[in-house]
Amino acid sequence: MTVPLWPALREAADRVDALVAALPEPGSRLPEERTEIAAAKDTARALRTRYLQTHADAVYDRLTGGGLDELRLDELVAAAAAQFPVLLPTAGQLAADRGRPQADKEGYEIDQGIFLRAVLNSPRSGQHLLHAMLRPTPRALALLPEFTRTGVVETTSVRLERRDGAAYLTMCRDDCLNAEDDQQVDDMETAVDLALLDPQVKVGVLRGGTMTHPRYRGRRVFSAGINLKSLHAGDISLVGFLLRRELGYIHKLVRGVRSEEAPWHSRTVEKPWVAAVETFAIGGGAQLLLVFDHVLAASDAYLSLPAAREGIVPGAANLRLGRHTGPRISRQIILQGRRIRATEPDARLLIDEVVEPEEIDEAVAGAVERLRGPAVVPNRRMLNAAEEPVEEFRRYMAEFALQQALRLYGEDVIGKVGRFASRAG
Repeated sequence: MTVPLWPALREAADRVDALVAALPEPGSRLPEERTEIAAAKDTARALRTRYLQTHADAVYDRLTGGGLDELRLDELVAAAAAQFPVLLPTAGQLAADRGRPQADKEGYEIDQGIFLRAVLNSPRSGQHLLHAMLRPTPRALALLPEFTRTGVVETTSVRLERRDGAAYLTMCRDDCLNAEDDQQVDDMETAVDLALLDPQVKVGVLRGGTMTHPRYRGRRVFSAGINLKSLHAGDISLVGFLLRRELGYIHKLVRGVRSEEAPWHSRTVEKPWVAAVETFAIGGGAQLLLVFDHVLAASDAYLSLPAAREGIVPGAANLRLGRHTGPRISRQIILQGRRIRATEPDARLLIDEVVEPEEIDEAVAGAVERLRGPAVVPNRRMLNAAEEPVEEFRRYMAEFALQQALRLYGEDVIGKVGRFASRAG
């Protein structure tokens, strides 16, 4: 006789919890102990996947009051863990993992990935979640009066300044060449929200700040991508970084921010965006360029998406890059690590304008002026609707939620970031 799915899932989850309690810490387990607990986790995860394939909408409705409550990613997984601890890791389990290096974690975030894939796979619940993620953050709303008054906001990793109707976002983590971590994602979403919400801003500009790193001292650097040292240390989170980044500020760069000040004919406030690349845009930095309306680069800059080397999925680049370059070049860049220099012919598929380094300021000013026109926003909205329909983005992000969670705990990823951290240290 077939065992009902929920009792079987509960039994499998209890089995995993019992093994975690009985066995040594993850980093100290013997090979046979690792095999035993991996098999127990796989059984529980297979049952979770089956359950959510049927019941994801019912679970989501329970968490959101039938859709009346709009929960952001972190709020949603926290509420789900409190109400359905069989489906998601509890706050206590996540806290126990948080203080460990990536190699020594239990991998509870994989269960978050299973849950979020199911939610995003649902046309109804997934669309509701995407819409909730377009709300401005509480931090941005708290800072908005100061920014509209002074035109300046300083955060740990981003400086935001309004000049002549343009918002200039400068990434300023000179300690790590603008490598991204959870803090940087929070700061970027705050800055993007402020730029979109301020009625005095007509165009946004993103640029890297001047570095103090010995190799790049005095030069501007756009971004070195994900902070691999933070990943090795266990400080890069699935929900707070990898998913929030895509569904938060990058989603808003494309589709705008929800606001009561939005015009009656639009659900969001949108603005055009310019990116200026100096020195390099690696990994997540190159991913960002795929959503900007105008990309310019210094002639000595280069772009790369070293996903194969790092072992993770490069955000939504797999969805977007081929539209710019075609499938052959996108596979060369993502699967084989091809580096694109600003001056080579193929770079024109990704970069609108290449200038000498000393001409960047003038080029930025020209791009800002060209994008001020009143017809720019409605036309970019129609271009984005044609190039990346929301439903296509939703389906991609559903699969990304799980695949990226699995990659975070892949043995190859853990080994590579460990070697990188040793060299960097």
